[in-house]
Amino acid sequence: MKKRWLGIALAAMMVAAMPAGVMADEAAEGEATAVTTVGPEDGTHFEMWSFVDVHNEFYGKMVEKWNEENPDKQLNVTFSTYPYSDMHNKLMMSLQAGSGAPDMCDVEIGQFPNYTGVDTPLYALNDALAPYEADCVQSRLDVYSKADGTRIGVPTHVGASVMYWNAEIFEEYGLDYKSVKTWDDYTKLGEQLRDASNGEVFLTSVDTGGVDWFWVAMAEYGEDWTGGPDGEVNVELDSVKKMMEMQKGWLDDGIAMISTDGHVDLEAGFKNVMEGKIASFPKAMWYMSRFLNYMPEMEGKYDITTIPVFEEGQKCSVGIGGTGTVVTEQSADPALAAEFLAWAKLSADGEAHIWNDLGFDVCNSALWFDDAFAFDEANPYNTFFRVKPYEVLQQLANDDAIGTIYTTTVSPTLNDYMCTTTLNEVYEDGMDIDEALAEAQEYIEMETM
Repeated sequence: MKKRWLGIALAAMMVAAMPAGVMADEAAEGEATAVTTVGPEDGTHFEMWSFVDVHNEFYGKMVEKWNEENPDKQLNVTFSTYPYSDMHNKLMMSLQAGSGAPDMCDVEIGQFPNYTGVDTPLYALNDALAPYEADCVQSRLDVYSKADGTRIGVPTHVGASVMYWNAEIFEEYGLDYKSVKTWDDYTKLGEQLRDASNGEVFLTSVDTGGVDWFWVAMAEYGEDWTGGPDGEVNVELDSVKKMMEMQKGWLDDGIAMISTDGHVDLEAGFKNVMEGKIASFPKAMWYMSRFLNYMPEMEGKYDITTIPVFEEGQKCSVGIGGTGTVVTEQSADPALAAEFLAWAKLSADGEAHIWNDLGFDVCNSALWFDDAFAFDEANPYNTFFRVKPYEVLQQLANDDAIGTIYTTTVSPTLNDYMCTTTLNEVYEDGMDIDEALAEAQEYIEMETM
């Protein structure tokens, strides 16, 4: 189901809704919240946009390091940070107009499908990524590519989904979370925790405002409700039904609660974690930063493991969230811009900043097995949790356990309907699962076909 880029550009400008976890900047509409320039005036000048100021701070550091190491290819880069919706709309309009676009730009994964049409005016990054491709998690490169395999975005992190456990709670009640391998094991543990705590502690919370659980289930069965870059939407998948049936059972049996405010990545969710109201939940590796930033008192209490599976041998993780950085064809020197971006985000130097400064699980998986990189205790994530995060990532790599779920042009409509209607109908109102998913399928097809 290929669509020409210009045919969907205007519609895409209407769906620049802010995803969960992205904080809004306060600025007048269309104005940058921060502008900085790094590098000598006689260097090749580039403009770069982002919607996250710390991303531009990272790129600025990498420009300085690049200039130290490449005296013959000096860069002078002006970085502008815009509010999320403004930046994506501004990029879309400038690409459509053929002028006014930056040389380089961050694109949030939820917006990325708007730029993957067959004639999108973005520079192909295959050559620039070639030196790093063999060491990178392929699923992360794939989600920032066109259907024909053309790479058009450099990933920032894997966002590998893992299971977070309040080890202190399980120790208090004498329960063994580390032996959990399957969802059946997990359910039995929930029953034990319910009984031991007299129903005061829930094993987990069930989201009505997020779909991460379903991404995990689909990855385990190798399914994808978007159909991928060239397929058709289908929310009536066995994996989706299995997860929904299991979660409904948890709620009915008092094992789980409905997530306050819809999901765990909001203030009410942080409160549930800090108060020990829930004892575990699956989330991407980037959620580690939420602990350091919003829940520092949980240091030493939480453990991280792989996520349970429905059947042993299935993949147990999937990349969630992310930002792909693009080079536009309006760039003064797109080949140089692409070379810099690939180096900045995938080289050992760049990945060290991404891990140590931003707390993201890096895409260059060769570094996951470099003890000096992965296990340095100067990194606060290596001391905050009861396990060093890359120990879990090594297990995922050894088992080839990270699946791929795509974000496509249908994703905004699909995710919105699931979170505003379907999940509430099933979990709050008791609607039949098959009926609710059939209703969702009909609506999504009507809105997107």
